[in-house]
Amino acid sequence: MKTLLCLFATFVCITLSAQSQQLKIGVAGNGYVTTQTDGAEITQSGLSNWTNPASIVSIYFYLQQPTTADLSLYAKGHSVIKVSYGKRTFKINLQSNEYTKIPVGSINIPHSGYVQINLQGISKEGEDFGEIQQLIVDNVSGKSNYVKDFSEYWGRRGPSVHLGYTLPEGDTEWFYNEVTVPKKGEIMYSYYMATGFSEGYFGMQYNSPTERRILFSVWSPFDTQDPKKIPENQRIKMLRRGKDVHIGEFGNEGSGGQSYLNYPWKAGNTYKFLMHVKPDGNGNTIYTAYFYGAEEKCWRLIASFQRPMTDTWYKYPHSFLENFSPEQGYLSREVFFGNQWARSKEGKWTQLTEATFTHDATASAKVRLDYQGGNTKDNRFYLKMGGFFNESVPMGTKFYCKPTGKAPEIDWESLDKL
Repeated sequence: MKTLLCLFATFVCITLSAQSQQLKIGVAGNGYVTTQTDGAEITQSGLSNWTNPASIVSIYFYLQQPTTADLSLYAKGHSVIKVSYGKRTFKINLQSNEYTKIPVGSINIPHSGYVQINLQGISKEGEDFGEIQQLIVDNVSGKSNYVKDFSEYWGRRGPSVHLGYTLPEGDTEWFYNEVTVPKKGEIMYSYYMATGFSEGYFGMQYNSPTERRILFSVWSPFDTQDPKKIPENQRIKMLRRGKDVHIGEFGNEGSGGQSYLNYPWKAGNTYKFLMHVKPDGNGNTIYTAYFYGAEEKCWRLIASFQRPMTDTWYKYPHSFLENFSPEQGYLSREVFFGNQWARSKEGKWTQLTEATFTHDATASAKVRLDYQGGNTKDNRFYLKMGGFFNESVPMGTKFYCKPTGKAPEIDWESLDKL
């Protein structure tokens, strides 16, 4: 009988151990200062320089089933802080000069999806409220997702999302797209990329409270992260530049030629992008970008670049949405793309009504699940990412829009004179 009881107890212990787990959620990859951002900082070591009681630090993780869990902090300092999950709050005393596991309390998480834990300082003995390295979650049931064994920089930025448009057969010379950023999707440090191609991209950026850009870049065929290392015969050469357009170089994501126009685009307005790709017959390809501002109601030349050692027509028309600031990865971005058209080298317009959804390595690694694409009610495609929403879309999902049959009206002779 004792033997049977021992075996049963061992079985129960093993079963419970398999069902429950401990999560060590690093603040460096999963935390954000979501209120009063100048009063705390997320570094590679976690939360530090935490001086302002108005600052709120939020830590996010995803649970795939409901659970009851025990919270702790791996922290040091001499202060009283508040830890919150929804309406459930705890006051915690930090009383150590060394990192220590500090019990917080138990919470009931009633549904699957993202969990947000907030930290806020109440009182402190020194200059700051202490340092937090990890949120520890014990006795968790089911699987979880958060940034671990992955780049904290890319994880905090959130997943980039893309739409690839299906071209008709034959050689495509032009790609046309219309872009609208809804007010709810207008977030600083976003790139709403409209008319991408195999060798570069062209779209709108929100760079600062006082600066917005129309950005057009072409990669060099020379593979490097430092534009200064590109040999002269593989450099991107500017052939034409639009009025008030800045010409320069870029690196750290491949390297090449870059151009941008400072332009105060507005949420809710629709902007037109027209991209031209054509081989020059001498082993090079010419890339030319045109932008139509809703406010000006006319086409602008952004730039025309020559890419050496390249002989191609338009390949891989696509759009994407990304956040380029890791501090802003807790905010949700959204953009609409509509009325896509391709024009062949013979001059025939074809409406592109099929788009394939893809995402980057951050989403593929499943450290972030807040990515989405689809159709709007007014027959456009949309992309959405960031903000820790729960509904994601599988990689490779195809979306379709209804054809309108009305091709863009372009004055080609006027374009050549810009």
